[in-house]
Amino acid sequence: MNDFDIVVIGGGMVGAAAAIGFAQQGRRVAVVDGHQPAAFNDDQPMDVRISAISQTSVDLLQALGAWDSIRAMRVCPYRRLETWEHPECRTRFSSEALGLQQLGYMVENRVIQLGLWQAFSAYPNLTLLCPDKLASIEFGDSQTLTLQSGTELKCQWIIGADGANSRVRSLAGIGITAWDYRQHCMLINVETELAQQDITWQQFFPSGPRSFLPLNGRQGSLVWYDSPARIKQLSHMSPAQLRAEILSHFPPELGDIKVLQHGSFPLTRRHAQTYVSNHCVLVGDSAHTINPLAGQGVNLGFKDVAALLEATAGHDELTQAQFERYQRQRRGDNLLMQSGMDFFYAAFSNDHTPLKWVRNAALKLADNAGPVKQQVLRYALGL
Repeated sequence: MNDFDIVVIGGGMVGAAAAIGFAQQGRRVAVVDGHQPAAFNDDQPMDVRISAISQTSVDLLQALGAWDSIRAMRVCPYRRLETWEHPECRTRFSSEALGLQQLGYMVENRVIQLGLWQAFSAYPNLTLLCPDKLASIEFGDSQTLTLQSGTELKCQWIIGADGANSRVRSLAGIGITAWDYRQHCMLINVETELAQQDITWQQFFPSGPRSFLPLNGRQGSLVWYDSPARIKQLSHMSPAQLRAEILSHFPPELGDIKVLQHGSFPLTRRHAQTYVSNHCVLVGDSAHTINPLAGQGVNLGFKDVAALLEATAGHDELTQAQFERYQRQRRGDNLLMQSGMDFFYAAFSNDHTPLKWVRNAALKLADNAGPVKQQVLRYALGL
């Protein structure tokens, strides 16, 4: 039987970061994941899943020894952010106002994961079991995990980083609070005629926001929120038909585009009722999912990892009290961000004329709010 201090179920971005952090603490760590990410080359199409990585997340990735590898692949720094409903009522943010070189980076999720996996080899105390998946857990003084391959692992603590439909969460008996936003989100990678790689923007419509995320080489990721029926209709269009729909429904800032690829997913909110139970600890999407309105999902996951590592640093023994400290630090903050995104989303997802006037006036006022505006941005960036 293989004995470990920590077994991390899920080797995605957040799980891989947690595994490296625990390995840096000198702990015996195993990572279980069902799929190995394909090797990188410059000619590959860009992933449709993109994250807006904050400077705080970059700092964590640097501490874990992964950022240089990620940056050597593909990242796109952005320095400006604009959001509006009516074109004349905009809130604008810039890195210059905060004294930063950039507000953050747009990075493909697969590239972040690859950079972290490349760092695994620096730790002989980190074991990767891939491809494999969790089948069952026998709880006791120590936990016995059986994988689908039949391999058995024994450990003191299990980290559930296996996504929104977490098997660890289910086996640990942790309930969730959840609801469906009754909307889907379509991600469309495009080539842009206009150079606009230093800005990300978002315009609100009653059917949902439409956004532009810059990518390398005059490419960008368009985000289109709408009803499930509308997104299904768009998903079945030819590239030429989809291009025509984009040009007629996105703001003129976009300019002409060429559709490269696309994907879609439903919007749901989940929050685990506890992050710690039966020697299982939840992080990232296993613990919480958020409306992707502001691109904060992976940043919240990385903040989970940072808090988890801070709570356990300098301790030979891993204890319930340490993980409860992690939960106290993160659960309230995650709930606040979820609720804030929901409020913002609900406030703009209607066509009531008086409310439209109020919210557009609020956006205009926010653009001139000085220190308050900068503080809101600092919070959003995790600074």
